[in-house]
Amino acid sequence: MQKTRFRHVRNVVARVDLRTNLRADFTASLVVFLIAVPLSVGIAVASGVPVELGLVTGIVGGLLTGLLPGSSMQVSGPAAGLTVLVYEAVREYGLRALGVLVLTAGLLQLAMGVFKLGRWFRAISVAVVQGMLAGIGVVLIAGQLYALADADAPAGGLEKLGGLVTLLTDTLASADALAAVAVGGGTAALLVLWPRWKHGARVVPAPLAAVALATAVVALLRLPVDRVQVRGLLDAIQPPGGGDFARLTEFGVLGTVLAFALIASAESLFSAAAVDRLHDGRHTDYDRELIAQGAGNTVCGALGALPMTAVIVRSAANVQAGARTKASRVLHGVWLLVFATLLPWALELIPVAALAGVLVHAGWKLIPGRELGPLWRDHRGEVAVLVTTTGAIVATNLFEGVIIGLLLAVVKAAWDTSHIHIEAVTTPSGVVRARVLGNATFLRLPKLLDELESLRRGGHHVELDISGLRHMDRACHTALVGWAERHGEMREESDGEEGRGDNENGDGEATGRVVAV
Repeated sequence: MQKTRFRHVRNVVARVDLRTNLRADFTASLVVFLIAVPLSVGIAVASGVPVELGLVTGIVGGLLTGLLPGSSMQVSGPAAGLTVLVYEAVREYGLRALGVLVLTAGLLQLAMGVFKLGRWFRAISVAVVQGMLAGIGVVLIAGQLYALADADAPAGGLEKLGGLVTLLTDTLASADALAAVAVGGGTAALLVLWPRWKHGARVVPAPLAAVALATAVVALLRLPVDRVQVRGLLDAIQPPGGGDFARLTEFGVLGTVLAFALIASAESLFSAAAVDRLHDGRHTDYDRELIAQGAGNTVCGALGALPMTAVIVRSAANVQAGARTKASRVLHGVWLLVFATLLPWALELIPVAALAGVLVHAGWKLIPGRELGPLWRDHRGEVAVLVTTTGAIVATNLFEGVIIGLLLAVVKAAWDTSHIHIEAVTTPSGVVRARVLGNATFLRLPKLLDELESLRRGGHHVELDISGLRHMDRACHTALVGWAERHGEMREESDGEEGRGDNENGDGEATGRVVAV
């Protein structure tokens, strides 16, 4: 009897929890949906593709990726972080090739997840990631300033920045362009101010409020600004054909695929780490999340849509709206599908300048302005990596800029780990006993030799002890032996056979003594 009663109570509690979770997930899904619509449309416009493809990616991110294991709270869809790369790829290879690029990148993500490479993305330098996001933000803002004035943007990042003066003069000379700027600027301003109204922000998300108000103003005043063009969901979907896959033999296409896969994976997993800090539930399995993102991008590629990543804006909104399970992100995909199927005409009312204002605001948030001051005080080398990565992305492209940033980060890490200093003590007999501590690599060799020469300038004999070195490469070993031979009699004393072998090989732990008389 007691077991039956206990089982009945447990079932009642489970049903109550289920209803509570569903109610919370339903509310959260509506909030995420209202944020996803303007962002998905805006990212599609900025990427140079039909607006429906942004919604398709959001739908796949909800209905497919949302069901798969990995992270329970984060929401996937088109992201501003890939906008610049997608725009360059579409301009270079055409819209038909986009599906092949995204599909192949998705397969690569699946392979990385299967081989459990997801955790390795945590080893990427934070400065490179911040520099990548800042570079994307700069190029995104520069490009959207043209859309803000209903003007066509140049192709490259430097060209966009260089044309801003001409854009300003042309805008001031055109009443229609000034009207568009007023709409876009007002949208960006409302995005900044709306969250300060706590009650309004809880009821209506800032992106939806800003775009809806801009659309209403344009309609009421009949302003002569460009609006979003809609072709229809089925007409926008263009699966890649057999001939499109032949583009994979081109070196540039393969580089773009690699950039899609690595940057989308890094952004998704960094977003997962951030979202995990926002809730107390189960944390992300990085390899499973990589598989989920790969599956989503594979399907998006098969539909010719935009690439997806986990999006921190939607994910944070999902958690803050009280989501309990992954049902909220699946439902948000359902609402996107219903909207794209039944209400596509609503998109044609949206002014392009309003979406540009949304993306200017999004690009500004990608630039780590507040972090630069503390970072400069404590880690100036990290600032150098960040700024160099940003500048390289603006000057070249996203893929090459990230590679340059990663190489600089590796060089910086090698420089930081090769710390070396000399402790010198002069004995009553006039002999200088110099003990070298740290890691002796070729990067610090000029400094080491200069300090040794300075010890001999007073005419002292120098006794050099290298037993304090944790590592000494062959270049340093050869240089120290040569220095001792040039300045007098050389002698090496080891603490044992193992130490002598390391010292002679010049690669490993150094445990010897070199004396220059």
